[in-house]
Order: sequence, then C-alpha cells, then structure tokens
Amino acid sequence: MSASQAEKIKAFRKLHEGPGAFIIANAFDAGSARILAGLGYAAVATSSGAFAGTLGRRDGKVSREEALGHARLVVEAVEVPVSADLENGFGHPPAFAAETVSMASAAGLAGCTIEDATGDKDRPLYPFEEALERVKACVAAARGAGNGFVLTARTENFLRGNPDLEDTIRRLKAFEAAGADVLMAPGLPDLAAVKAVCSAVGKPVNFMAGIKGRSYSTAELAEAGVRRISLATSLWRAAMDGMVKAAKEAQGGTFGYIDTAIGSGDLAGFMRG
Repeated sequence: MSASQAEKIKAFRKLHEGPGAFIIANAFDAGSARILAGLGYAAVATSSGAFAGTLGRRDGKVSREEALGHARLVVEAVEVPVSADLENGFGHPPAFAAETVSMASAAGLAGCTIEDATGDKDRPLYPFEEALERVKACVAAARGAGNGFVLTARTENFLRGNPDLEDTIRRLKAFEAAGADVLMAPGLPDLAAVKAVCSAVGKPVNFMAGIKGRSYSTAELAEAGVRRISLATSLWRAAMDGMVKAAKEAQGGTFGYIDTAIGSGDLAGFMRG
C-alpha cells in the first residue's frame, strides 16, 4: 500500500528532529529517485539545476509547470518523502510564490524550498523586506495546505555576490520568525560560518553539499549543528561525468566501462512497475 502524503510529511518532519544530520539526496529524474530510495535514502529532493540539465538547459530556464510536472513524476516513483527545489517560486510577487507553494502541496510533495534570488543578473537578490514578505506569503500557503507541508526558506547571499554572513544570519532569523520550517544558506565559506548560522537560529538548517572545497563530512556538519544535508546537482554531475568517460572510451575503440558499470539486472532491482 502506498504511503499517503500525510504519512510522508510526518516522516519528513521526524527526520529533521535528529539526532545528528540526515542526507536528502537530489534526484534528477524518476529513475534516479527510485535508485536513491532503493539504496535506503529516507527522503529525496529535486534539483532545479540537475533537472534543467536533463532538458539541455541551464539552471533557471525551467518553467513552473515543467518543474511541478517533474516533481509529480518523482513523487509517483518513490514511497519516501520528496521535497522540491522551486527556485524563487517562478515569479516575483509574493502571491505568485505562495501559489507555487500551494501547487507544490497539491502535487503530493512533502515540502519545497523557496529562495531569495531573483533570477535577474542586474538585481540578483530581493531586498531584505521584499524577501521577507515573500517568505511570509509562502508560509501562509504552506499552513493553508493543512497537512504540515515543510517550507524551507533559502538565502542565496553567498552564491549571488553578497558574501555577508551578518546579513545572511539576519535574513535566516527573519525567515524563521516568519514561520519557515527549515533554513538554508548555500555557499557558506567554512565550517565556522556553518556553525555560526546553526547557532543563530532555532529551526533545522539544511547544508548544501556540492561545492568543491566546501563540502564537509556528515560528521563535521552534524557537529556544527546541521540537521539536513542536500546534494544539489552533485549526483547528476557525477552521473554525467561517468557517461562522458565511458563515451570517450568508446570513441577510442574499447568498452571496458561495460564490465565495470552497474548491470541492467542490478538497476532493474531498484525499479518497480
């Protein structure tokens, strides 16, 4: 029997209670989601960048309808909770972002992430007050779903040209006060900054692994106070790296990768239906 959305949300919330930190693995399609769930991951997430990559596009070039359609496929593929990376909600007005959150809940997701990046290179971040109003609207939409939907509020300061730890903490504390369930600040420069963020807030903090030189061990992150670790585009990049290496070998006239790759029979063990 399939787990209901309510059961998945309850399990997802429980994961954030600790002890320690758990990894939410970012799938890039329904098949990879099944593999991750089959490996024992207790929750999976979508990745806006990885999904865009599967379409041959750059991050930020996917529509709301495409992102939610992708999320539905992932939800339908696995029995574990799924959270979606929904960028800035695909629109600037707070009401539009809030509608995206409502649609995410209706799609069967256990949660989603909304960020304060605008997608506009000339104005990469929403000003503090505007960012806060958008989070407030999204929190109201999440609560309006009536099922415990988990809203993650994310500040992009360190990825969008404003590596200001003080402002990052200010934003996260405001997002927490507005009712966000999980807080996130990707691109933090070191473990000291991670610890400072975790110490400043009372809600669970998601650390984004995937940046070279700034992807610490689970033990180190848990020690710093992190509760959730996401993998961003890293699994998709690893998969594409494997494909490129195999394709280059084939161009050279040998096929050794066939003997070392996961066999079709092994992959079939992760699939159902």
